[in-house]
Amino acid sequence: MQPDTSADAFDLDAARLALEQALRPLAARARRHETPCGAGHMVWHEWGAGPPLVLLHGGSGSWRHWARTIPALAERWRVIAADLPGLGESEAPPRPEAPEEIAAILSGGLDSLLGGARYRLAGFSFGGLMAGLLARRDVARLDALVLVGAVGLGQPYEPPALRGVLGQPRARQMAIHRDNLATLMIADPARIDPAALAMQDWHTWRTRFRSGAFAGTTLLRDAILDLPVPLGGIWGARDTTARPDVPARLAQIRAWRPDARLQTIPGAGHWVMWEAPQAFNAALAGLLEPGFP
Repeated sequence: MQPDTSADAFDLDAARLALEQALRPLAARARRHETPCGAGHMVWHEWGAGPPLVLLHGGSGSWRHWARTIPALAERWRVIAADLPGLGESEAPPRPEAPEEIAAILSGGLDSLLGGARYRLAGFSFGGLMAGLLARRDVARLDALVLVGAVGLGQPYEPPALRGVLGQPRARQMAIHRDNLATLMIADPARIDPAALAMQDWHTWRTRFRSGAFAGTTLLRDAILDLPVPLGGIWGARDTTARPDVPARLAQIRAWRPDARLQTIPGAGHWVMWEAPQAFNAALAGLLEPGFP
C-alpha cells in the first residue's frame, strides 16, 4: 500500500506525538551523562547492564537512530549511545571541525564513563567512520567493531540530492522530510511512519556539524586496514550510500580485511536498523556475542 500523501499525513504535531509515544518508555529508562566537548558538553544515554557496548549514530542524527535496537541490546549489554558533537543535544566540537578531533572527544568521554573497561563498538553511517577512528585510539581496550552502512571507505560517493525545509510551511516541511527519507534513508516508502518523519524533523533542526564532506574520504578504510580488532558489518541491501553495488562494497572490505564478517539485510535501505529492526537486531547480536569472531 502506498503511503498517504495528503496534507493531513504531514501534520507535524501528530508526527511529534507519535515519536514521543515511541520514545517515552526508552527515554524514561535512560541514564543521562555529560562529558566535555569544546566549550560545552557532549551528551550520552545509557541503558541496561553487562558488558559495555557503545553506539555511534549517523550524520544529522542522534542516539534516536538506534531507538528500535536499544531495547533488545539492553537485555544483554550495558548500552551507551552518544549524541555526537554538533548533533542532537551535544555542543559543537572545537574549530576547525575534524573527525580526528571528534574521536579524541569521544575517547575522553568514554574514559570518564567506562573507567578503562573494555567495550564493543558499533557505528552507523558517519558514526561508522567515527567508530573506526575511535577504534584506532582505543584499540587496547576494544573487543569488537561493527560497521553499519558506514562511509569513508574511499569508494566514489555521489551524495543524493536532499531538499531543505527552511522557510517552507509546516505541512510542506513534512512532505520534504518524507522525500528526503525516501531518497537517502529508507528503501520502502511505506515504512516511513510518523515517528520517522518527526525524528527527521528533530534531527534537521539540531544539526550544527555537517558530516557529508567526509563520506567520500578514505578515513575509515585507513583506520581498519590493519586494526587488530574483530570486524563486522551490516548493510541494507538497498543502501543508497553504497551505490551502485552493495555486494561490491562488501567485497572490497573483505579484500582489505579477509577476517571481516559482513551481512546484508534484504530489502532495507541505509537506515537499516529502523526499517528492518528484527532482522538487524538478530544480525547485530550475532556479531557482538563473546564468540565473535
